[in-house]
Amino acid sequence: MTLSSMVVSRDWQEVGVLECILGGLHIDVDVESEPEKASKKLAKSKFDALILDCDLNGTAKILSGVREVSHPTCVPLVIVSGSPGRAQLDAMGANFVFEKPISVEQAVHTLSAARNMIMDGRLRYHRQNLEIPVSLSCGAKIQLQARLTNLSQGGIGVKVDAPIPMTGPLRISFDLPQSKLHVKSLGKVAWTDPEGNAGIRFVQITRRVKRDLQLWLEQQYFAKR
Repeated sequence: MTLSSMVVSRDWQEVGVLECILGGLHIDVDVESEPEKASKKLAKSKFDALILDCDLNGTAKILSGVREVSHPTCVPLVIVSGSPGRAQLDAMGANFVFEKPISVEQAVHTLSAARNMIMDGRLRYHRQNLEIPVSLSCGAKIQLQARLTNLSQGGIGVKVDAPIPMTGPLRISFDLPQSKLHVKSLGKVAWTDPEGNAGIRFVQITRRVKRDLQLWLEQQYFAKR
């Protein structure tokens, strides 16, 4: 499964640039040249990204409609040509704005940022079920071997046989399966139950590890769909 987008435009040169870049980002493209037809598709189907050419009559109405209904899975992107309406785009709720003619460099940068935004939303509440060992330590004296049961961007769920420290930071260490990635982080216990289950949230994690973790979670997310 890939992400999905709709491009509403009749500027076929610009559409060609966008299709090429979106394809490289593993985002499917549905091109619609008629705003009315695009509105009907949006009412029936979910798209991860919406790209509107505001030089095309009727597209501004689509953008306003999308914001009014708070479409939960659509990230509007707007193409403009420097028309007088450009100053009003921020008020209309555009997340990203292109200027024509679209440069490849600009499109790659903007669409990559949009994809990251989409994936952050997809993965924010996603938990990957696992069954792998994890090392937990608090200071020099308390070291626990536990089972990591689920993993998200914000923390882990574990199963422990001994009481887990509720105060102070925990050092977390584990290997991500089917990869060469090793995760080290500081965490804090968020909850426990009488059966030995606990939730630990990350409180300090390097940017590199965070990025590696996000990419791994993204791969697992799409592999099961």
